[in-house]
Amino acid sequence: MDGLVTNIALIAGVGGGGAAARQIVLTGAAGLVAGAISMALGEFTSVRAQNEQVAAEVLKERRELDRYPEAEAAELARIWQARGVPPELAREVATILGRNPEAAVRVHAQEELGVDPNDVPSPWTAAGSSFVCFAAGALVPLLPYLSGAASLPLALGAGGVGLFVAGALIARFTRRSWWRSGARQLLLGAAAAGATYLVGHIIGIAA
Repeated sequence: MDGLVTNIALIAGVGGGGAAARQIVLTGAAGLVAGAISMALGEFTSVRAQNEQVAAEVLKERRELDRYPEAEAAELARIWQARGVPPELAREVATILGRNPEAAVRVHAQEELGVDPNDVPSPWTAAGSSFVCFAAGALVPLLPYLSGAASLPLALGAGGVGLFVAGALIARFTRRSWWRSGARQLLLGAAAAGATYLVGHIIGIAA
């Protein structure tokens, strides 16, 4: 979706300014590469920072378990009691769990922090998927130009179809009406394209 909206808006902007087909393709290609790299770097940094934060919290939990095992077991037992586990059973399980340091760290992290230290996302996978998805979306409005049809309306129409299809696919996960979801994404993308087209047109006239 980001790739679609970004390149549709870019193409609409330079097209509205009166740019030739070659300039529109150059702008769209530059937007595709720059946007995909930016998304990949941003996602890599975000996921890596999140993983480092989880690692720091887990290390803190590990130190607390080493220093205050009884207090940590009591804290875990209280969490389970709040969920309906009988007090004696909760205390017994928490005490037994404390005898296995690695298991105790994992369970404490899950129960207190809501994370699994053994199941964190890969920043490389996140970066790669973001790069590919952005590039795929950004390519759609360029396809008419790349196929030899130097037509701004056709390029924007291809982008509009891509927006509608992407919105309709999202409906599979949200259980909403597919055509409403598709129309919403189409309208949002059209608003972005309309704004940049207007700006490009004004600048083109002024120039």
